[in-house]
Amino acid sequence: MRVTRIGLLVFSLCLGVAGAMTATAQEGEGLSEVLTDLLRGSDGATAGPDRRVPFGRQEVQLSFAPLVKETAPAVVNVYASKKPREVRSPFEGDPFFEQFFGRQMRPREQNSLGSGVIVDASGLVVTNHHVIRGADEVKVAMSDGREFASKVLLQDESLDLAVLKIESPEPFPVVPIGDSDALQVGDLVLAVGNPFGVGQTTTSGIVSALARSHVGVSDFGFFIQTDAAINPGNSGGALINMGGQLVGINTAIFSRSGGSIGIGFAIPSNMVRAVTQAAANGSDFFERPYIGAGFEEVSAQIAEALGMPRPAGALVASVEPDSPAGKAGLRPGDVVLTMNGGAIEHSDALNYRLATQSIGTTVELAVLSQGDEKTVSIELIRAPEGAASMPVTIRGRTPFAGAKIAELSPRLAQRLGLDNDIKGVAVVDIDGGSPAARFGFLPRDIVREVNGEEIDTAAKLKEIAESQTRWWRFTVERDGKLLRQTLRF
Repeated sequence: MRVTRIGLLVFSLCLGVAGAMTATAQEGEGLSEVLTDLLRGSDGATAGPDRRVPFGRQEVQLSFAPLVKETAPAVVNVYASKKPREVRSPFEGDPFFEQFFGRQMRPREQNSLGSGVIVDASGLVVTNHHVIRGADEVKVAMSDGREFASKVLLQDESLDLAVLKIESPEPFPVVPIGDSDALQVGDLVLAVGNPFGVGQTTTSGIVSALARSHVGVSDFGFFIQTDAAINPGNSGGALINMGGQLVGINTAIFSRSGGSIGIGFAIPSNMVRAVTQAAANGSDFFERPYIGAGFEEVSAQIAEALGMPRPAGALVASVEPDSPAGKAGLRPGDVVLTMNGGAIEHSDALNYRLATQSIGTTVELAVLSQGDEKTVSIELIRAPEGAASMPVTIRGRTPFAGAKIAELSPRLAQRLGLDNDIKGVAVVDIDGGSPAARFGFLPRDIVREVNGEEIDTAAKLKEIAESQTRWWRFTVERDGKLLRQTLRF
């Protein structure tokens, strides 16, 4: 009797499956979809029309090959080289060793290898800044064997992005730039590049996390994290979604061994689009919109003091009175919660959202101010140039000789990759072989004090630096740290 009941149950289930298949066959639904719906529930609910796990043997055997065939031709190899520099022999001055080794060592050419992505048929190539940093010559090689000399149109160290230009009478294959804001954790992605110089390689994985900050790669703080294998040489390569669109530029890995351990980072394509557009418009640097406010993280203590349920948003640290932020009513102590309806998790996220907007547009910010939530509209403008930002060169017998200096303005700070709200006198450039170069001064250094005098204008620094003295004491701010030096010159 018990066996009979089990048989009837199995027979009923078979009839149910057959009925479901018959009913759906007329609508073109396949066997795997019918079984998927039955096993997941009669409603057939999934995570969305474009997102579901594979089911059945046919789907497991699906291949990424058509997607790779479509996008891989637009992923290129980038070769950067530095011309040989004269190197002094460590034996110079020793009469015995000089007769064997000479006064100079044979100069060596320095080379680096990375990847890049063609994003425009006219020949615009996006790669990482660190791939071409300091290069005298940059060449681009395509997967079909063609090789092109390139011109660097734009490079931004703080974002670790660069845009190159190659020329050909025929249009180049491209990878269209997608919307990185549409990515979700768990989405399938492909990483295409040239790891370790072995040749073009494709790896697959998922989006592991979004909006990663404090990675330590660059000043940029809004990375896509993926477990698709990324190794040295992949830098500048493409992170591609299942629609064949570029959603990121692979930039760095977290590794203890130098190889991939499944933690890679990519710059979102929305930032890539903004930088590429700036290069296409003829700009030699990426100009970020200016609102005249500085932001910090909201700590757990600050969130508790403000009555917030959790630490989130961007804390307004400073506001320029006559800036768009000041005119809109933003005040220090306010917390920005959303921009144009999108949640702001931390200050890096807000800086990223602002940077991807066009100058001249207006953004809507939801702000927590003195316990009340309000909405403010802020116009994004071009950073002010400043009246005294023209560089001057220091001459004479001084450790500063050969340094070009200028008073920082928001626009100059952007060019140097510094925060807009930093004030002071900065080193803009250094003449090669000058005393300033030999004593270790670098562009972006901010001179705070010389021989007991606080430096607030370029004219004051020039006057003190060119004075007749043999002992020098100065303080320089570099990457947020104060460096103090005393020397005789």
